[in-house]
Amino acid sequence: MRAARCVVPSVASSAFAGFRFPPEVITLAVRWYLRFGLSYRDVEELLAERGIDVDHVTIYRWVQRFTPLLIDAARPCRHSPGDRWCVDETYVKVAGQWVYLYRAIDQFGQVIDVLVSEKRDLAATRRFFTRALEHGPRPTEVSTDRAPAYPRVLDELLPAACHVMEQYANNGIEADHGRLKSRLRPMRGLKRLRSARVISAGHVFVQNLRRGHYDIATHINRSHQLPAAFAELALVL
Repeated sequence: MRAARCVVPSVASSAFAGFRFPPEVITLAVRWYLRFGLSYRDVEELLAERGIDVDHVTIYRWVQRFTPLLIDAARPCRHSPGDRWCVDETYVKVAGQWVYLYRAIDQFGQVIDVLVSEKRDLAATRRFFTRALEHGPRPTEVSTDRAPAYPRVLDELLPAACHVMEQYANNGIEADHGRLKSRLRPMRGLKRLRSARVISAGHVFVQNLRRGHYDIATHINRSHQLPAAFAELALVL
């Protein structure tokens, strides 16, 4: 049975040490950027309206540094994924080149994991499933498209799972791709693979928080839950 509220473990030293701005400002900028369809310059302007003068390049650095830390801090409070997965890959453009973005969701709408890869091959598929399986129990059913790498990897890593390749079986995750694409659209293209990895993972993190797949700030009204969750996580970074 899931606890009503998860206690995030504390750490010995603060990740915010040495930064000019307080944690409240940094986490606010990171949260705005990951949650809304804003550019770094948009976040810069919104902060300036509140009397906070910070360059958009600094905001970029905050997002790159603190997004993985926030995700790691919240990991103990994340719900285990369900037993029916939908897996698919889509495309994102990085430095003018198309790369592959593997994604998986369960039957409850929780995004299990994402992986940015320059290739769509057996190694990338195996790497994605190996990472996704670290989040909890193994699925009993996996729906994919007809890419030839999937049967080989599933036979290797999940031999007991039912592999579904029927038409329309993956409609759920294909629709979910659109939410990420709408977030990436204002960015006018990513410049580095690391940025693509951080932002795609950060988008998943915020999406799962908003959908209630973390036991963080569950005592707060839903409309204020995301700010409260970021504030709670900031206390332990």
